[in-house]
Amino acid sequence: MQSRDVVGGNMEKIAALFPHCVTERIGKDGTAELAIDFDKLRAELSNDALEDGEERYQFSWPDKRAASRLANEPVNLTLRPCREESVDFDTTENLYIEGDNLDVLKVLRETYLGRVKMIYIDPPYNTGNDFVYNDDFAQGKEDFEQNSGLFDAEGNQTIDPMQRNTEANGRFHTDWLNMIYPRLKVARDFLSEDGVIFISIDDNEQDNLRKVCDEIFGGRNFVAQLIWERAYSPKNDAKFVSNSHDYIIMYARNIDSFKIGRLERTEEANARYSNPDNDPRGPWKPSDMSVKTYNKESDYPITTPSGRVVEPPVARCWRLSRNAFRERLADNRIWFGADGNSVPCIKRFLSELKFEGMAPTSILFYKEVGHSQEGAKEVVALFGDKGVFDGPKPVRLIQRLITLANLNDDSIVLDFFSGSASTAHALMKSNSEKNTHCKFILVQLPELVSDTKKIQGFSNICKIGEERIRLAGKKIKEEAGLQGQDLDTGFRVLKLDSSNMEDVFYTPDKFEPSLLDSLVDNIKADRSGEDLLFQVMLDLGIELSAKIERKEIAGKEVFSVDDDYLLACFDTDVNETTIEEMAKLLPTHLVIRDASAANDNVLDNFDQIIESYSNEKKITTHVL
Repeated sequence: MQSRDVVGGNMEKIAALFPHCVTERIGKDGTAELAIDFDKLRAELSNDALEDGEERYQFSWPDKRAASRLANEPVNLTLRPCREESVDFDTTENLYIEGDNLDVLKVLRETYLGRVKMIYIDPPYNTGNDFVYNDDFAQGKEDFEQNSGLFDAEGNQTIDPMQRNTEANGRFHTDWLNMIYPRLKVARDFLSEDGVIFISIDDNEQDNLRKVCDEIFGGRNFVAQLIWERAYSPKNDAKFVSNSHDYIIMYARNIDSFKIGRLERTEEANARYSNPDNDPRGPWKPSDMSVKTYNKESDYPITTPSGRVVEPPVARCWRLSRNAFRERLADNRIWFGADGNSVPCIKRFLSELKFEGMAPTSILFYKEVGHSQEGAKEVVALFGDKGVFDGPKPVRLIQRLITLANLNDDSIVLDFFSGSASTAHALMKSNSEKNTHCKFILVQLPELVSDTKKIQGFSNICKIGEERIRLAGKKIKEEAGLQGQDLDTGFRVLKLDSSNMEDVFYTPDKFEPSLLDSLVDNIKADRSGEDLLFQVMLDLGIELSAKIERKEIAGKEVFSVDDDYLLACFDTDVNETTIEEMAKLLPTHLVIRDASAANDNVLDNFDQIIESYSNEKKITTHVL
């Protein structure tokens, strides 16, 4: 009933490798607890361990350790479904989650561990005009919210707990780094082995972001720093240089497993191929036959058809061995020019390259992927000529990143700074064009919006993002016609909230014994069966997009997830008959509430009933 304890998990790994390095000590509360004996651990790693005071390469800033610890701290939070704000709740596989993205990532981490193929985020740029998430390291989440007014009466994120991060602050870079570091550290766990992350950024923090990503993802997993031409005309009022670009930092989870997606060939690129010798294999283009990497075996003279002897350029050699050259020559794949007197080149045939696609370049020109005004116009067009969001990324830009990510047919794409939901729009459009079934998970803090946007009917940014997905999905389906009928343009809205369990469930030592005796139900009174179901799905590592059905079994409401993979009953007066009928369906997991049992005999007989069906299939039981 809480997110994974990362520190505890790391201790278990150390204990498995070096059991003698784990000992006991008396904790702050006076009870014995496990701890790591770092003196013994250092002895095991003495050849590589750094000594105190020893110089080393490092990137640091104030509160970096606190930011790192923040990423590892578990949270007692859950996600509550909101059917009325969702679209196609029962059939969609897409998720839109409202809440602080660090807490949401922690809640989702165990369920989506290693399952996400692509992450794209467009975090707040550190320009002095943007607001930066104010993660408080000194006090607990509840205390911080109460003291700072983090939410208004309606549960919307307010501006008050955030601070304007100007250079006069004295912590200009520090505050931004403390915001981004724990989020990226948690996000790394989501990526699959062949996954990739893209991060939009500008000049203010791109250098620091590269260093943070080198530390979190590993410098060897750096793929590229893409340059996006976001402006198509210079600003004449610029003080020095009119800045026309932003960056997109790209890192793989494992560079050895990641394979980049290649671009479709363009007519312009194909036009560079010709066929001056009427080769029956079609148009081709000459390619340099020399390489920089010197190899003595590939350093030999070549006699051209005209009789001229040609040597490789100085300090270079041919890219083909003698035998390989002779084979290519016999197959008419070497070109010596129209007069037979030129330096030899290798013929690259267009017909052999079409299926490979084109290698992407590091510069993303606006003619190919759109500019910032295009992104703004796309949103305005959807909302009926209303500007409801500032600075959205163009759909074509996100689609280019989707191509580079080389998604599978059913990959998951995560965006935890979703803003206007450009990522969802781009993914739905790509699914429509490529006939794929990729899913998105969007996370957005419900920040309040300006009075102008409130007049337009949007209380916070989440409402703008959700409405954009509705409008974009409808437009994409209309453009696709009959082919778009099966396109998933829906989304389940989930909202971050406190745990469904009463506080006494987590900290019984803080309550009077008399209260414990009078406590009848360990579930909060305002929580529904569907609320409990989603917390159970999180605890069991079941994707929150899984198919959910409601069944009536022996007169009781039962939730069936993924065709009876999970059966959960939170109804009242559940008796042995209900449990037996559920067991007959042979679920992998069967869940009931302790307070749901009609009497104590039901709980006493619970395991016996399940065991009677264990010969056919192992059923794991859980009691809330």
